[in-house]
Amino acid sequence: MTEPGASPEDPWVKVEYVYSDNSLDPDDEDSDYHQEESYKDRRRRAHTQAEQKRRDAIKRGYDDLQTIVPTCQQQDFSIGSQKLSKAIVLQKTIDYIQFLHKEKKKQEEEVSTLRKDVTALKIMKVNYEQIVKAHQDNLHEGEDQVSDQVKFNVFQGIMDSLFQSFNASISVASFQELSACVFSWIEEHCKPQTLREIVIGVLHQLKNQLY
Repeated sequence: MTEPGASPEDPWVKVEYVYSDNSLDPDDEDSDYHQEESYKDRRRRAHTQAEQKRRDAIKRGYDDLQTIVPTCQQQDFSIGSQKLSKAIVLQKTIDYIQFLHKEKKKQEEEVSTLRKDVTALKIMKVNYEQIVKAHQDNLHEGEDQVSDQVKFNVFQGIMDSLFQSFNASISVASFQELSACVFSWIEEHCKPQTLREIVIGVLHQLKNQLY
């Protein structure tokens, strides 16, 4: 239907009809575009922040390693005053962990040796207590003291045992070889554990002879 006073062929009327039929508002299109851009910006910022946090965490980890690992704190003259690279920090950390594993194994072996020494000392203590008790039981016979002969027998038994290993280990082909053999014999046969075993054996043998 045409407006009163307007010709059906009036071009201004057609333009008005076109605008009236168009349901899209240019301002609405701009708003949607800005909302889409804002969402992309938020995602981009969130990704950037997450990546920065990850890098900061890695950096703190490397800083902690350089603080904890002693070799990272020592000056490396090959690189001068330059900052340690991540590869060097990791390698030094690996080397230090391997060193700690070796030290742990060494300490475990030392603990095992000490436990054996403690066991030997307990055996010696028991033997000594038995000898003391035997002497106390024989006080009425006037044998409450160990004679010099008994002391000499203990000493002689220890020396005889040592001389057997000494005689079997020492070579007299030359003085130099003799010296080397003596030191080797001392290191092998004069260890505390070896001497304790010799003393325990001599005391057992003497105890059987006396009682």
